Amino acid sequence: MTRVYLAGPDVFLPDPIAWMQRKKAICAGFHLVGVSPLDDLPDQPPDWLVLPEWQRIALRNEAHIRSCAAVVANLTPFRGPSADVGTVYEVGFARGLGLKLFGYATVSADLLDRTQSLVGARQQPEGTWRDADGLLVEQFGLFDNLMIEAAINGSGGALVRDDQDRWRDLSVFERCVQLAAQAMLGG
Repeated sequence: MTRVYLAGPDVFLPDPIAWMQRKKAICAGFHLVGVSPLDDLPDQPPDWLVLPEWQRIALRNEAHIRSCAAVVANLTPFRGPSADVGTVYEVGFARGLGLKLFGYATVSADLLDRTQSLVGARQQPEGTWRDADGLLVEQFGLFDNLMIEAAINGSGGALVRDDQDRWRDLSVFERCVQLAAQAMLGG
């Protein structure tokens, strides 16, 4: 079966293992194997044991991504107007490896709207938008930074977004996995 890495800030939820089991069950329903960042790495090199935990986590996640054909990334804004930075790194890492990318978010507003409401932005006389520090805010009507959507589109993947309960609803994830299965497995 085709393996897909389940990227996202879900690892920070109160019961991440149970949450990831639910996500894996959805993947299995579409004939995909969901690989969680929390999964053990069966062939972990013994020399990793002396490394600090944060470094073992990073190396394990990269190894998991390398073992997959695609990434399904939770891009729901996390602790600010944008997606989790670790997840964004994993999306870029996977894109560099040539993997298919699929993203989803349980928030539908675009980056400009979220920036306006969360950190403040003002429209300038010439029509651009700037944040409180005077820095330009992207205004392409995209969900997040243009590089994220460019990576997903460039890989032949898809981005699904819809307003749902941010950290409790899996319906948007399920729609994203369905698209991933259709693209990866056909039908």
